[in-house]
Amino acid sequence: MTLFWIVAGAVVLVVAALLVMALLRGERATGPAEAYDLQVYRDQLREIERDAARGTIAPEEAERLKTEVSRRILAADARIQGGAASASRGSGPGKVMAAVIVLALIGGSSLLYLRLGAPGYGDLGLQARISAAQEARANRPSQDEAEAQLPAQPPVEAPEDYLALVERLRTAVTERPDDIQGHILLARSEAALGNYAKAYAAQRRLISLKGDSVSAKDYADLADMLVLAAGGYVSPEAEQALDEVMRRDPDNGVARYYGGLMMAQTGRPDTAFRIWDKLLREGPADAPWAEPIREQIPDLAYAAGVNDYELPAAPGAPALAGPGAADVEAASELSDEDRQQMIEGMVDRLGARLAEQGGSPQEWGQLLGALGVLGRTEQAAAIWQEAQAIFAAQPDALAIVRAGAARAGVVE
Repeated sequence: MTLFWIVAGAVVLVVAALLVMALLRGERATGPAEAYDLQVYRDQLREIERDAARGTIAPEEAERLKTEVSRRILAADARIQGGAASASRGSGPGKVMAAVIVLALIGGSSLLYLRLGAPGYGDLGLQARISAAQEARANRPSQDEAEAQLPAQPPVEAPEDYLALVERLRTAVTERPDDIQGHILLARSEAALGNYAKAYAAQRRLISLKGDSVSAKDYADLADMLVLAAGGYVSPEAEQALDEVMRRDPDNGVARYYGGLMMAQTGRPDTAFRIWDKLLREGPADAPWAEPIREQIPDLAYAAGVNDYELPAAPGAPALAGPGAADVEAASELSDEDRQQMIEGMVDRLGARLAEQGGSPQEWGQLLGALGVLGRTEQAAAIWQEAQAIFAAQPDALAIVRAGAARAGVVE
């Protein structure tokens, strides 16, 4: 590091010295411009005299030319005398300007380095950075360590009756530990309440129960819950779940998104950028990972050395998962009354959020479909009317909502 400052300081001083020398020298090595002009005029005068002696120009023309050149000689000599005095008087301002140049070079370059450089770091060559990234990835904190470092989170607000139903579900799953549908609903319910550690515990049990029938989505949900539990950090345990997803579905968007996030977190912005850029361009435009990528990829591109990156055309808002027919079926082990209350609570919360905050066309379609499953067709019809007004100027979005309304039976 000391060598860097020595070399940088020497370069700045050399540049400053060259500029100061050029400023203070005040004249060329051949003398001032007026002295050169004076020599030219004298040569012209001698040439006129030779031409007059040979008779190539008339005596009257020769006298006129000699008078003109002599006048120019006198003017040039006067400028030389005046320039000498001026140079003497201007030496003070020149020295001030030289001092300003030196200070500007030293101070400006130092400030620029402190802003754009990395004081305290040695040379970070490509191979050294790749090795450091590999070491960071191999030695990063575990899931438990990451969760332990997070501050306590306030509980998610939810109606008392819904919380009571979730507690009943926990009891039911404890009593029936091999109940696949119960674990499906429990994992989703715990995640909805922000209890991500309990959610991924239930999801792991679900994966174990499914055995050979486990799907890429099951592992993708597990990875999602692990990352959320760790505050957005992709732990080695989450990476293992992502590997299982990619082994079953190499094009899985959730796994590719979190894979890129892991690379960004372990010092490989170049790899993360390539993964995210490809995923963003392949779509779909309403994928839940599209908006997070769009928010982060400009900085990621800069870190990867891509200075001219341009985002693709902005898609619509991403769809967020909402209750559907699968959620209803997942509660089959509960009593009819409890199952109905739980599903209706999920649907009501989605409807309230869309009414207050709005949402994507996919969410409106999900809400309409869920209302149809519950038999609440009158409410679905009213929401369909509202959605038509909201998405009237967006035919593509309205078509998505219409599909949900068709599932609800309120439109053909």
